[in-house]
Amino acid sequence: MSDQAFYSGLQSKLETLRSDGLFKPERVIASRQGSEVVSQDGRTLINMCANNYLGLSGDEQTSRAAAAALEKYGYGLSSVRFICGTQTVHKELEAKLSEFLGTEDTILYAAAFDANGGVFEPLFDENDAIISDALNHASIIDGVRLCKAARYRYANNDMADLEKQLIAATDAGKRHKIIVTDGVFSMDGTIAQLDSIVELAEKYGALTMIDESHASGFMGKTGRGTHEHCGVIGKIDIITGTLGKALGGAMGGFTSGRREVIETLRQKSRPYLFSNTLAPMIAGASLAVLDRISKSTELRDRLMENTAYFRQEIERIGFTIKPGTHPVVPVMLFDAPVAQKFAARMFELGVLLSGFFYPVVPMGQARVRVQLSAAHTREQLDTVLKAFEQAGKELGILKNQ
Repeated sequence: MSDQAFYSGLQSKLETLRSDGLFKPERVIASRQGSEVVSQDGRTLINMCANNYLGLSGDEQTSRAAAAALEKYGYGLSSVRFICGTQTVHKELEAKLSEFLGTEDTILYAAAFDANGGVFEPLFDENDAIISDALNHASIIDGVRLCKAARYRYANNDMADLEKQLIAATDAGKRHKIIVTDGVFSMDGTIAQLDSIVELAEKYGALTMIDESHASGFMGKTGRGTHEHCGVIGKIDIITGTLGKALGGAMGGFTSGRREVIETLRQKSRPYLFSNTLAPMIAGASLAVLDRISKSTELRDRLMENTAYFRQEIERIGFTIKPGTHPVVPVMLFDAPVAQKFAARMFELGVLLSGFFYPVVPMGQARVRVQLSAAHTREQLDTVLKAFEQAGKELGILKNQ
């Protein structure tokens, strides 16, 4: 406790965040996750900011599956996988994910952040090149930093710049090249051009990797992900993703691909080797979710209907949104304090939203990010749209005012 300057420095930085309108408060909910939640003050709010795409986070079937796995396998394993932390439920889930994604094998992690953090270093070294999209998730960026491979970055979803970086890596004589991209960029809802990426990978002899955290379970005709959406199933070398969004909403991540890739990760991936096993009740619930969505596209179809309706109506009201078809709908407010005020006013009007601003998004691109769910009813969406219109008029930010 002797270095008081350290603590006073932190306090000063926190005060600056608050005064600049950049401090991110945590809103506490006192209920299970869902299209409606109960806030700490006892009010019921319509929830428009969870990654609960298929509405399964607070779903009774999901909870019952978790309870059944808890009863059978216990609370946890107090071990890593290779010592005594692998149960049949983990092997069943890995096999089911592989079947669902169209790959040979899958490895589970405690979180998708760990999956991305542990994928590069065991597979690539200073003789290789990683070509990464400029807007890739922080977990990919951190994973790349842990690897000794040369780093090349291309402008977001820009195929001309990607080709330029592939040429540079080729000219540098790199042994292996891998193109890495989010399947869906979570701040904008932009879908990666995987068909074009695969073409360039084939042209320059590169591998491909996608992070499917905002896609697995609902993107594509049967919800397999952006590789299904873009028609390139079987052409992606490595797929990472999460169990913590559409696929149940708890936590847990995975990496899926060729058998030799996954086996190498089992032997050398540090977050896998040195982290406790994913809780068996999460694995059991995730298995039940995969069974459910493999049998029917009902939830996926309802999500897409809700998305199309909300996107159409929010523009009609007079807001600017990022174009697209994904259930992430960025409502652009541009100014950070305005985004904070807008989110606070929506909270008062019974809608749970969060403002996003620099450094989470580029300077001048502040927004509230709406996330649609299959659990939202049309009545709830209409109530939310009315609140958007009211708050927009009060703050004078509608285009048609």
